[in-house]
Amino acid sequence: MDSSAPTAERYTAFADVEARGMSACYEAWAHGVAADPATIALIDELPPAKRQPNLVFSAAGFHGATVSPYEPFREWLHANWATVRETARTRATQTNEAARSALLVPVLARIEGPIALLEVGSSAGLCLYPDRYSFQYSGHPRLDPLDGPSTVLIECRTTGPVPIPDRLPGIAWRAGIDLNPLDVRNPDDVAWLDALIWPEHDERRARLRSAAAIAADDPPVILAGDLNERLGELAEAAPRDATLVVVHTVVLAYLDEAHRGRFTELVRDLPGHWLSVEGRTVLPGIRVREDVPNDSTDLVLALDGEQLAWAQPHGRALRWVPNP
Repeated sequence: MDSSAPTAERYTAFADVEARGMSACYEAWAHGVAADPATIALIDELPPAKRQPNLVFSAAGFHGATVSPYEPFREWLHANWATVRETARTRATQTNEAARSALLVPVLARIEGPIALLEVGSSAGLCLYPDRYSFQYSGHPRLDPLDGPSTVLIECRTTGPVPIPDRLPGIAWRAGIDLNPLDVRNPDDVAWLDALIWPEHDERRARLRSAAAIAADDPPVILAGDLNERLGELAEAAPRDATLVVVHTVVLAYLDEAHRGRFTELVRDLPGHWLSVEGRTVLPGIRVREDVPNDSTDLVLALDGEQLAWAQPHGRALRWVPNP
C-alpha cells in the first residue's frame, strides 16, 4: 500500500492481506493498531515511509516485545515508544530470507557458468549463496553442495515443469548493493535480521542463523549506496570469464516509478542476464501470466523480462509457467 495512505488503512490492509494465515500475532497487533487512535498518533510521529507495520513491529521485537494479544503489546509499546521509534527511524525492512535461493537455483542452473552473481538490495547477502545450501524440491532427489550436505536445507514445493537441475550452479563471484548493508559478522545486525522474522516462524529463524554462519565464513562484498548509482561500478568489477547475473527479490517495490524505470534501463544494458522476483505490478514491462493459477501474494519470477514462474514470497513454492 502507498506510504501516503492513512496509518489505520495501512495496518488494516496488512492484517487482512499479509498477516492473515501467516502470523496470528501480527494480524492481532495490526488490527489493534488500526482501531487505536492513541497508538496511531505515536506511529504518525515517524516519516510516512517508516510507519509500515513490518518495520514498527520488528523494531518492537528487537527491543523485547514478545508474542501476546494486542492489549499487553499496546502497553509495552507505549512504555517503550522512544526506543522503538528511534530504531524504526534508523533501520529498514531488510528481511534476508535465504530460502528465496530455492527460487533462483532452477534458473541459475540453466545459465552457462561459472556465474558472477550480483544482488541489488542484498541486505546481508544471504541469497548470494545458492551453491552453499542444500535443496529439496518436491519429487526430486536432494541437491547438495559439492562438498556435501549443508547445514541449511531449503524445501520447495514445485508445480509444473520446473527445470530442477542435477547439480547446483557454480558461483565464481558474489557481490551486492544495499542502502544500508548488514554484516553477518556483526551480532547486532544478525539480531536485527532475526527481529524481521515474524513471531511464529521458528523454522525461518533457525535457517537465518545457519545461513549467517555460512556467509560469515566467506563474507560477500556489499557496496553501500543507491542501486542505480552503483550498479554499473559493481558489474564492472565482475570477472570477465564468468556470466554476470543481476538478481533482486522484493526490492523494486521500494523504489518510485522513475527509479524503477531507470534501473530497468541500466540492467538491460549490462552483459549477462537479469533475474527478478518481484510483485506482479512492480515491473509493468513484464507480461504477467494471470492465466496460470496463482495465489494473490505470489511473486513473478522472470529472466530477462520474461516471466518463468509464480513464486511463493518466502521460497516455499514454485509454479512454472509454460510457454504461451
